Amino acid sequence: MNTTNNGVPEILTGTWTYRSFLSNPDLSADFDSLEFGRGNIKINEGPMQTLDGLIYGPGWELKLSGSIGYGNPFTLQFQGKGIVGGAEWIYNYVGYYVPNWMNGVDQRPAIVGTIVRAIPHPTGANGESTAPAGVVAQWIAVKQDQD
Repeated sequence: MNTTNNGVPEILTGTWTYRSFLSNPDLSADFDSLEFGRGNIKINEGPMQTLDGLIYGPGWELKLSGSIGYGNPFTLQFQGKGIVGGAEWIYNYVGYYVPNWMNGVDQRPAIVGTIVRAIPHPTGANGESTAPAGVVAQWIAVKQDQD
């Protein structure tokens, strides 16, 4: 597997499309009602075992910092932290790089995991309600084509 100067493997660096979903086991729930978040994750080149990057969308971004475990599969643990709409947001993430299927067709690199909101923050149209700490969701990131 290629690495960048013995650092973060190239398969992990770059931009990923991120989507997260609420933990609702009701199979009849409308799929759109399950959305927790969406954006892009950018994982930067860096020293081995470190994760540095951003998660961002229109009008917001969180700085990512954490670690990469080089097991099978790779394990990514990181925290996203930033100021969004004047309030501090902190989320903790754990994710696992999905191994390739031997008979997979057009399989794209993917990371799956969970996220927890570490601190509450304002939410809603005018920030009139509070997104509570401790909420857990599941996420998937699919690697985008490189420019």
